[in-house]
Amino acid sequence: MVKKHNTLLVLTGPTAVGKTRISIALAKRFNTAIISADSRQCYQGMPIGTAQPSLAELTEVKHYFINEFLVSEPQDAASFERLALGYLEEIFSTNSVAIVCGGTGLYIKALCEGLDEMPAVSEAMKATVEAGYKENGLDWLQEALAKEDPQFVGSAEWQNPARLMRALSFVRSNGNSIRSFQSGLKKERPFELIKFALNLPRELLYARINERVDLMMQSGLLEEAKAMFPYRQYPPLNTVGYVELFDFFDGKCSLNDAVEKIKQHSRNYAKRQLTWLLRDQSLHWIDTNTDAKAEICSLLEKNFPAFL
Repeated sequence: MVKKHNTLLVLTGPTAVGKTRISIALAKRFNTAIISADSRQCYQGMPIGTAQPSLAELTEVKHYFINEFLVSEPQDAASFERLALGYLEEIFSTNSVAIVCGGTGLYIKALCEGLDEMPAVSEAMKATVEAGYKENGLDWLQEALAKEDPQFVGSAEWQNPARLMRALSFVRSNGNSIRSFQSGLKKERPFELIKFALNLPRELLYARINERVDLMMQSGLLEEAKAMFPYRQYPPLNTVGYVELFDFFDGKCSLNDAVEKIKQHSRNYAKRQLTWLLRDQSLHWIDTNTDAKAEICSLLEKNFPAFL
């Protein structure tokens, strides 16, 4: 069992804000490893569209939960919690500092606070709800939940299709609101937590998102999506960057339209990520326009002297 004096540094923030670069700089500073908290980077065959660290970056610093699973082996927050705690056991056996880096808020919450025990959700129901959303859109999801799960109405996740599909699948599978199983109690963890959220002014963040999508296309995202097209039925491919290109392959839009939709949906995703993060009062916010590594180390030295 890991000891309480071990410390987990959490780096989160919206997509394209620069988390990978800064996490690697910090990992080298503390001679430690990184656990990815990205719900898509863990899959094989999707390195460009999920912005996995490059091979050079993976060589520089050991990473966990990157490129580990087939898309036919879907992972979720509960499996991430179990795996990440195991990764931490390994890291803390030789180092008192570990880093988790990623933008999937539920995965970070699972690792830091634990998840409530939940009944299983029917895979067939998940597929039915997902098909309903694809055909009818967000309004259909919200109307269905307002009727079948009024406890969920008006939640902070009300504009998040993934969370709404999960809630609707849950209530239809179990007959009870997912809210009735969420205790809000945090599990005790045998390590200290220091959490940072990286951010940029909105216009700079959106410009960086647009630029990154263009770079992904130049790097071969179209070919990568073609290779993954036969596996589109698997949940990991219900992901920005692939869904839009699959529509292009189906003749539903032009390639230019698909690329513009990837940019738009990526910006929408960043906005949802920030909405989630703003609810966490324990985060220390860092502007990545600055020397973020130096700012984080300075903040650690000033506020957590025992750490350094």
